[in-house]
Amino acid sequence: MNEKNERHLRRKAIGLWLRGLTRREILKRIGRSCGWLFKWQKRFKHFGWAGLKSQSRRPHHVAGRYEARTRQFVVQARRRLLKRKVGLIGPKAIQQELRAANLLRRIPSISTIRRMLHERGLIKQPRPPEAVYYPQPAPTDHYVLHAMDWTARSLQGGPKVFAFHTIDLHTHAFQQTISPDKSGLTVRQHALKAWQTLGVPDGLQMDNDAAFCGGYKTPRVFGEFVRLCLYLGIEPIFIPVGEPKRNGLVERLHGLWSRSFWNRRHFHSVSHVKRASPQFQAWYAHRYHPPALNGRSPAQAQQQVIRCRLTETEIRALPDDLPLTAGRIHFIRRVDEDGLIRLLNETWKVDKRLAGHYVWATIITHKQRLEIYYRRSAKEAVRLVKVFRYEIHESVVRLLPHFKRRLRRRKMFTMC
Repeated sequence: MNEKNERHLRRKAIGLWLRGLTRREILKRIGRSCGWLFKWQKRFKHFGWAGLKSQSRRPHHVAGRYEARTRQFVVQARRRLLKRKVGLIGPKAIQQELRAANLLRRIPSISTIRRMLHERGLIKQPRPPEAVYYPQPAPTDHYVLHAMDWTARSLQGGPKVFAFHTIDLHTHAFQQTISPDKSGLTVRQHALKAWQTLGVPDGLQMDNDAAFCGGYKTPRVFGEFVRLCLYLGIEPIFIPVGEPKRNGLVERLHGLWSRSFWNRRHFHSVSHVKRASPQFQAWYAHRYHPPALNGRSPAQAQQQVIRCRLTETEIRALPDDLPLTAGRIHFIRRVDEDGLIRLLNETWKVDKRLAGHYVWATIITHKQRLEIYYRRSAKEAVRLVKVFRYEIHESVVRLLPHFKRRLRRRKMFTMC
């Protein structure tokens, strides 16, 4: 490693950061990883420019410093444990055995004991964890995909402000709603406005918030928002529980809104935030240039695509009591150690061999069927691993003709 060149790159990266450039923009210019940038930002915060100098990589503790006597005690402890009728024989058990024997002043760590056993050929080195493939849905020319989420901030004195964001994953155009709550009515109003301005998507990716999925108590419950999506021919896609990073683009939009708008002002009421929000929306649409758009603004990208937008007439025609409409509801889930997944407050058996892997589960309402798909990697084909009967105790109506998608692929897959 050329220390002089490395330090020059670090100073350049920190200089760009201090000028207000985003991490994505900095990494595009520097050509390094996100972890590299985080490391030197942290060093700079603690030690200033002097912290950008490389530090010694010499380890603080070296396993080789343990005497041959210590290594022999570890091996002997392992052999004693093997002879016992009951008990464990792993590194932790060996460590406890050494403490009980009280023959060593310094007891090796568990990782060091493991290394010593491996060097003597008594255990095998653990294999590195296998990278798990995530079936990330992706927009195409014929599949319009939106992502939706909300973020909350507190005003002075306690009241909260909720910012709802829906973003077109292809053009990065977005719609925002500022609200004092995150009720089902707010979600509905925000979504309808988004579909008027951005167009009606084929799929809508979101997390498992009760306002989106319908709640956490009743099994097989189809909430009002899910019903609204299906009625308009939109397929809901729920990301894994507790993994907000899987909705990364809208999460990054939250961060951008916070850095460029919320943190730069002092707001005293929800109305104040609402009045100021159009300034952020205009800046984002026309002056912000996401790296993925190659120099275009979201407004420019949106002008270059054709979108079918929801009309006021169609909104007024929506029934007050939405029926359950024929369509598909998707869930991306990680299989637990028992081979199970959970969706809509029910547990389903997949396969213990898929523990730790992600599957794609689809409820087809008009067929009353649950299908579970698995894909080992992007290079391998998607395969159907389970099919369940999914009884729905209410009538399912047909999708209205003018909400049908002519170009939608009838056979899977949004799974990419």
